[in-house]
Amino acid sequence: MNKSTIAAVISSLILSASLAAPTLAAEANFPHLETIGSSNIVVEADMADVNVEVIIKAETAQAAKKQSDIAVAKFIERLQKAGVSRELIQSANINLQPQYHYEKGQPNKLIGYSANRRVTVTVDDLIELNSILDSALEQGINRINHIALKSSKEAQYIKQARLAAIKDAQQKAAELAEGFGKELNGVWHIRYFDQRPVQPIMMRMSAESDSYNVAKSYQQGQMTIQDKVEVTYRLK
Repeated sequence: MNKSTIAAVISSLILSASLAAPTLAAEANFPHLETIGSSNIVVEADMADVNVEVIIKAETAQAAKKQSDIAVAKFIERLQKAGVSRELIQSANINLQPQYHYEKGQPNKLIGYSANRRVTVTVDDLIELNSILDSALEQGINRINHIALKSSKEAQYIKQARLAAIKDAQQKAAELAEGFGKELNGVWHIRYFDQRPVQPIMMRMSAESDSYNVAKSYQQGQMTIQDKVEVTYRLK
């Protein structure tokens, strides 16, 4: 590249920068109004993702792995017999760790191995949730990590929340402009981020409750769909 070409490139870059700068500076060079529209919809959950785990401690790695594999296999078999599709069951890889006894001034002593595997089940009917949890515990699964509530109409509710947030932004902008004796002159900028549903933690009822009410308590979950949009309007 010769000197004249290099000079031309530098000149072009300087010109581009000088043209871009006024554009950024012009953001506040006209009357405008910024508003945030928000929405909050509470809906009944009808599905759930359940994550459970089996943790086995044994003297050898082989024994720990074998026992954890057996527990997971029995649980999956029981789920399929209960009508849960295999596509709704995900069993993660095994995590195998050596276990040591630590004593001050002494070398670490290997005392065994710990194996754990996780299984995630999508429950498409909350009526079955309690029985699935009981089945897991009966088959040797010894930890329930979390229950995430879902809705089969989630996409519909998310769209509903988004439209409600847009309407809220429009209403606020119109009211603010009127209150200050101004008129809106169209939308200048929109900023939007996808929101995720908020899922509360589901809790068991007390031990004194009968089995029917305990099972029913798992069907009373709700989830919140929230959305937000930031809008900047020009003012006349």
